[in-house]
Amino acid sequence: MHAEAVVMTVDQYETVRLIDLEGFTQEACAEKMEIARTTVQSIYAEARKKLADALVNGKMLRIEGGEYKLCEGSDQPCGHEGCHHKRRF
Repeated sequence: MHAEAVVMTVDQYETVRLIDLEGFTQEACAEKMEIARTTVQSIYAEARKKLADALVNGKMLRIEGGEYKLCEGSDQPCGHEGCHHKRRF
């Protein structure tokens, strides 16, 4: 028997990553994502419900959709702190 999957948008994933993993405030998260703090608040609340559903009920978590910008991968860093092109290996 396969448990149904919980689908989280990329926006929801990013709010959880920034707030819970990186320690951002909702205000700092909103600045980073270039959206209103109230929007972050609602995205984050929905994301936490989905995470709880997946964890408590043993459901698979799928991340898809949402609105986001990808780094173009040029030699120049895009300027965002999370850009992997800024790292030196």
